[in-house]
Amino acid sequence: MHDTEKSDSGIVAVKLTNKAGQPVAELVEPRPGTKGNAEQQRMHRTQGRVRMTQSLDRVRKAARLRKKDRFTALFHHLTVDALRTAFFALKRKAAAGVDGMMWQDYEADLEPRLVDLHKRVHRGAYRPQPSRRTYIPKADGKQRPLAIAALEDKIVQGATVIVFNAIYEGDFCGFSYGFRPGRGPHDALDALCTAIEKRQANWIVDADIQNFFGAVSQTWLVRFLEHRIGDKRIIRLIQKWLKAGILEDGIVTVDDRGTGQGSVISPLLGNIYLHYVLDLWAKRWRQREATGDMIIVRYADDVVVGFEREEDARRFLDAMRARLEEFMLTLHPDKTRLIEFGRFAAVNRKRRGLGKPETFTFLGFTLICGRSRRGLFQLQRKTRGDRMRAKLQEIKEELRRRWHQSIPEQGRWLRQVVTGHFAYFAVPTNSRAISAFHHHVVNLWRRALQRRSQKDRTTWTRIALISGDWLPKPRTLHPWPSVRFAVTHPR
Repeated sequence: MHDTEKSDSGIVAVKLTNKAGQPVAELVEPRPGTKGNAEQQRMHRTQGRVRMTQSLDRVRKAARLRKKDRFTALFHHLTVDALRTAFFALKRKAAAGVDGMMWQDYEADLEPRLVDLHKRVHRGAYRPQPSRRTYIPKADGKQRPLAIAALEDKIVQGATVIVFNAIYEGDFCGFSYGFRPGRGPHDALDALCTAIEKRQANWIVDADIQNFFGAVSQTWLVRFLEHRIGDKRIIRLIQKWLKAGILEDGIVTVDDRGTGQGSVISPLLGNIYLHYVLDLWAKRWRQREATGDMIIVRYADDVVVGFEREEDARRFLDAMRARLEEFMLTLHPDKTRLIEFGRFAAVNRKRRGLGKPETFTFLGFTLICGRSRRGLFQLQRKTRGDRMRAKLQEIKEELRRRWHQSIPEQGRWLRQVVTGHFAYFAVPTNSRAISAFHHHVVNLWRRALQRRSQKDRTTWTRIALISGDWLPKPRTLHPWPSVRFAVTHPR
């Protein structure tokens, strides 16, 4: 099937439909780096979207051509069309904030609500509500605090993100991958794996910023924003969200630090903060201080830096720790390490009488210095053990709640869960882990069915037939990193 697009001049261009994971499908849009990412919003194809895109094109072009200019007139881009686009980009089943408003309830009377919200925003009557504090379990057993904003706050924040992306996508560095249009965790993983395999990376600094979203200095954040944003109304809007506070146990607390992890605009504000604190500094350090090869990949507050020489790695780690402390940030003492890793790590360590190279984790995977069947170096990715155990425990508890459902109902739910897991983790070199995950899910399902009745006869033979009907088979779904990276970055 083909998509056709008609240009302003009336010429119809035919574009082949993309097929994720197959390089040939991407040849219709070869673009180096991040060019074009700012346009890749999740928008409905409406006349409003066309108007909004055209108005932001001028902002995007000006931001790209004049890197140091400040934008003094941005508030008028927060239109009803922008609010509508932000609304439809929200998750339909997301938890409600302190207003108790769900997506479906707001949609029932959408247009009048958006018009009223637009008027309140532009006449200064809009007041953000405190975010509701909630906690979700982490893989290590700890709790991650999240701030759930009210629905209208999410909408206005989403519209602001659309406007900001038009400016900052041209500013952000190429090695920043987290929460950006057209980029995702697999792009960061592909870039890291390709760099380790192709470049001179013998030492890895695996850095993690401790409690990043809760430690961001709001004063510094506003100063960074003012480098590019000269519209005082936009700055005041950001400050309103930062000062709205967090509601927990009936008490609203307001702090001068943090961006409210979980809010719509928090990831972008975090990227802007680290762009000035870390990215530009690291880029300059690589150009002026490094004596050997150096690679950088950052996804939100997870940073991996590779070095050809150990002395560069140690100097960079000390300098980065001091740099972050200047801006109220600290490196996590347990999650930040310097390890010997790369193509020659195993040989060098064996020569010195040491064991195998250490491993490190990044975006849910454990990265290992391995060997291919031909005996050559191969960077292997394996599902983190704690992530898999946490997911299986979650499935086990949910199956208990679904004990009295029919097998088709359970099967439909389990199929969604397993398909989602494979969509992320089914990468090359990880087939053993996804097969083990499939086996454990089938076993949990078998045990859940057996416990429904003392007379249940669900044997392994029967559960194999049932799971074969409902669950996807474990197989690799993603291409090799070097293949997909070459498609995304044709240079």
